[in-house]
Formats: sequence, C-alpha cells, structure tokens
Amino acid sequence: MHTTFRRCRAFVRRHPYWADGVLAVVLYVITMLWPVSNHHPEEWSDLDPSAVLAIAGIPVFAPLAWRRRYPVAVLAVCALGTLGFMIVGPVRGPILLGSFLAVYTVSSAVERRLALSIGAVTVLCLGGTSMRLSVEAWDQPVNAIAFVWTALAIAVGEAVRNRRAFVAAIEERARRAEHTREEEARRRVAEERMRIARELHDIVGHHIALINVQAGVASHLLTSSPDQAREALAHVRDAGRSALAELSATVSVLRQGDEAVDAPHEPTPGLDRLPELLESFDRAGLRVSRLDEGQPRSLPATVDLTAYRVVQESLTNVRKHAGTSAARLRLAYRRDLLHIEVEDDGPGPDDPGPGTGHGLIGMRERAASVGGSFLAGPGPDGGFRVSVDLPLPRGAVGRRAGTANGAANGSATLPSTAGHGAQ
Repeated sequence: MHTTFRRCRAFVRRHPYWADGVLAVVLYVITMLWPVSNHHPEEWSDLDPSAVLAIAGIPVFAPLAWRRRYPVAVLAVCALGTLGFMIVGPVRGPILLGSFLAVYTVSSAVERRLALSIGAVTVLCLGGTSMRLSVEAWDQPVNAIAFVWTALAIAVGEAVRNRRAFVAAIEERARRAEHTREEEARRRVAEERMRIARELHDIVGHHIALINVQAGVASHLLTSSPDQAREALAHVRDAGRSALAELSATVSVLRQGDEAVDAPHEPTPGLDRLPELLESFDRAGLRVSRLDEGQPRSLPATVDLTAYRVVQESLTNVRKHAGTSAARLRLAYRRDLLHIEVEDDGPGPDDPGPGTGHGLIGMRERAASVGGSFLAGPGPDGGFRVSVDLPLPRGAVGRRAGTANGAANGSATLPSTAGHGAQ
C-alpha cells in the first residue's frame, strides 16, 4: 500500500498535467454516474438532468487539467460552470467537486491575501446561489453544503500552503547550515595551512640563513685558515641539527590526532631561549644589543611563541638584508602589553635580491592572531625598524621571560646579499 502511494506521488510529480487530467475525467464520470433521483428531477422542468450534467460537466471539470498552471482562471471557469448548472437545476452533488478542487488549488498556490479574497468571493457566490435557488427552506442544513465544503477546501489549501512553507524553511535552514559548515571547515583548513606555513618559514628561514652564512665563511677560509673553517662548519652542523629538531617537533604536533603519539622532542620555543637565539646570530656575525625594560612576567604560550618568532624573523631579515653587523633588540614589559622593537642602521644592499615579503606578512599575522599590532618600516635615522605590541595578562614575574640583559658580542662581519626587510 505504501509503495503504491509512493509510486502514484512520484507519477504526479513527474507528470502533473496528465495526473490532473485523469483526476478531472474521474470526477466527471462520478458526476455522470450519480443517481438522477438525488437531483430532484422535479426541479428540472422539461430538461433532461443527464444531458444537463453531461454538458455542464465539461466547463466544470475540463479546466482542472491546467489548475496548477492557471489556478485563478481555472477557478473562475469552474465556478461559472457550476453557477450555470445551479441556475438550471439547483443541486448539491459531485459537480460541486470541481469548484472545491479549484478553490483548494488557489488557496494553496496563490499569495495568501489574494487567495483568501478569491476564496471568500467563491464561498459567497456558490453558497448564496445554492441557498437562493434551493427548493428547501433557507434554514435547512442541506443549504449549507456549498458554504461548508467550499470553506473547508480553502482551509485545507491554507494548511497545505503552511506545510509547504514550513518544509521549505527547514530545507533552506539545512542548506544554509551545511553551507556554513563547509565554509567554516574551509576557513579552518586555510587558517591551519597559514599557521603551518608561518611556522615552517620561521624555522627554515632562520636556520638556512645561518647555514648559508657559515658555509660561505667556511668556503672562504678553507684554504687559508682550516681551523676557522672547521669551526664554521661546526656552526653549520649545529644550525642544521637545530633546524631538524624544530621541524621534528612541528611535524610531531601536526601528526597528533585521535591516536596517541610521542611528544615533541623539545618544548615550544619562547623568550627563555632568546639567549641561545642571540648567540646563534653572534656566531653568524650579527652583534645584537639587548635592552629589557620593566619587570618580566609569565607569558601565555601563544604570546611567548609569537614574541620569539617575531624576534627570530626580524633578526634574520637584518642579517640577510640590512647590510650591517649590528642590531638593537628592545623588550619593554608594560602594564598590559609586551613591546618588541628590532632596529638596525644598515643602508641595505645595492642589489635588493629576490625577497618575497612572506616574513613581514607572517609576523603581522602572528601578532594579529594574539590580538597584537605590528608595524615595520624605515627607522627615523635610517635603517629598518620592526615594532610589535602583544597583549599581556596582569600577573607575577614569569619564568620564561629570559634572563640575559645587555649585548651579545659578535664575530666577523660578513656582507649580505638580499633586499632590506624583504623576506
């Protein structure tokens, strides 16, 4: 039974005009087979009720085949045919079903106010005509048939309209929710890709820059000063080992999922590792003078990592692009923020080189990710300056703020070959 109903509904959806045409024929046949005795033959004078039904049924039922496409016009034709039939012989039989179906279609398909107005006019016309031309007294229940059934058809049509609107609203809400989920998933994937790209850029860029510098020193001193060349190669090995360790830690974090994995080989870098970072630049020929202001305090992990990466990338850019062997680092712990400033007085190289600008973009994105601000540009006395403000919670003196004040003394100065601040 349920399967048959589903097949019929599928047929109606695929062929609505054929289905309505079949329905119109069925209603016409039912009207023609309705017993003539129920039509009160005495009301027809000399006319044959069967012939009148056959003729009047055509304008009443034939238009129903197009009721979905022209609901108002079909209702008008059906109602006029029904009224003409009532004038010839006032009956309440199956011929009223044509107008009932037409007014139902208008009520379910047309705009609500227009549908209610048309339905009210139809109720008054059919009910009033039936009551006016009836042979029974006006207060007999039989005279209410046209009124009641027409009003019922309007109510059913309104209920179907509401259900369709409700289902459409649910489907639209589901589509929007699905679209929102997909957009959110794409946004998260994009943010994660950018985060990974920034992290890899900072790790690889810094260590490769140091390796490149020390490899150049080793190549230059290999013949004249083998001991110094071996020392430079040792620095290359240390920088490569550090790069591999940080990459391993990053990859280990990326591999974490539902299943347990080994913890990273070393903790996430922060300002407590700043002395090691400055020492690595010192070995590469960049002397960094460090100045701390205010009382160091405990930093959230994200802010601590951001501060470390900003200093690392800024000094890497100085080493690669500034054309100088000295830089200044200033860390100012204020009431509600950490101010980081990296500045150099280098003129920049004659050849700007193939800088991509990803370093500055990455620093700006890192600062924005923790609610901070980022500025970069020429300094007031030349050179280049990077200034970052990172918000801080109010708290006690921290453990990860770093301990070394003052300058990190450097070694020999080596020429740089890339654009100032371009990475």
